Formats: sequence, C-alpha cells, structure tokens
Amino acid sequence: MAGTVVFDLDGTLADTSGDLIAAANACFTDRGLGRLLDPVADALIAFHGGRAMLRAGYARIGADTLLPPGAEDEDYPRLLDHYGARIAVHTRLYPGTEAALDRLAEAGHLLAVCTNKPEALAEILLRELGIRDRFAAMIGADTLPVRKPDPRPYAAAVEAAGGEVAHSFLVGDTETDRKTAAAAGVKVALVAFGPEGEALTRLAPEAMLKHFDDLPALAQDWLGA
Repeated sequence: MAGTVVFDLDGTLADTSGDLIAAANACFTDRGLGRLLDPVADALIAFHGGRAMLRAGYARIGADTLLPPGAEDEDYPRLLDHYGARIAVHTRLYPGTEAALDRLAEAGHLLAVCTNKPEALAEILLRELGIRDRFAAMIGADTLPVRKPDPRPYAAAVEAAGGEVAHSFLVGDTETDRKTAAAAGVKVALVAFGPEGEALTRLAPEAMLKHFDDLPALAQDWLGA
C-alpha cells in the first residue's frame, strides 16, 4: 500500500516566525510595553509557541514595570486573535515545498500534517499558503486531548490519510518532532533549513534534509516507490 509522509507545519513547511512574533508584539504594544521581540533574532522563540513568546517578552521589561497577575493567561487568547487576523503577511513556504509535495503525490504517497498549532489556525494558514488540498489529513494541537510528542496525534494523522503508521515517517524541525517519531516507532527527517538548522544533528535523526528537493528520494528509500 502507499506510504504516508507526515509533516509538521511551523518551521518545517513554512517559516511562520515573522507573523508569530508580530502577534506577540501586538500584545506587548497593547500593554504599552512596545515591541519586545525581534522578528529575526527571536525567530527560534516563535517556534516554541505563543506562551513561550509572551514569557520571553515579559522577561525583558524593566523591573519597575509590573504586570498584573495572570497576564500570560489574558494575553494568550489575544495573541491568537492577533495572529489569526494577520496569519500570512510575512509567512512563506520554504523553497521547494510545493514541488516536493507534487513529486511525493505522483509517487503514490499519502500526505498529512501533524502540528502543535491550533487546528483552526493551521487550517487557515494552509489554505492561505495554497497547499491545504495537498494533504489528506490535518491534525492540530487541539484536535485530540493530547498533542505531540504524544504519538496519538501522529497516528491519527496517518490513519485519517488512509495509511498505516508502520509504513510512514515524519518530517519536522524540533526536538518535539524527534520525540514524537520515537514514541510512534517511525523514522524522522529533520530539516536543516528550519529555525535550528544543522544544530538538530545533536538529536540523531535518521535523516537531515538540506533542501526539500531531497525529500522524494528519501521517501522512495524509506517507503518504496
């Protein structure tokens, strides 16, 4: 049967850091704190989630500036609202993404997304980027009661796409993806062009992808034609 290739979204299919940082900065600006995060220097923080960005920003305010109790819980839904309103202003697919998806599909592979981005936002972003119809399934952070690195969202993505976990692998960009693949008992290819780059070799993935051009051959090797 056809093999299944499962993709993370942020930092794997697309560089979303600019719009994520902008949403966090909008929250800080709403509180009169200014733009506390830099879209370039702080890009890696963006891929650790909205709350991580908020905490990083709060840590940079002066000692004489007091935040109200529960500021993070107040700002997190606001961050999601800001992000949802401007979700694809700066976001771009990584080079070769669409061509790789086309070649995988032509080879008969099933494609799915498993992300820790809230499902509704992931659906919107994939549509904005023009690639939602390439994927037979999409599992977000809140689709199930658990999220990555729990293996259940990964298994759900594979099965919803019509595949089998034993005949699948994950493409990702973080330690979370490495742990997810290990928990699911599948191989993982981590992208060297994402936010952490070649530093991900420390996680000893089964493969490092320098460019999406290399993915179809890897899929043929791991899953067969």
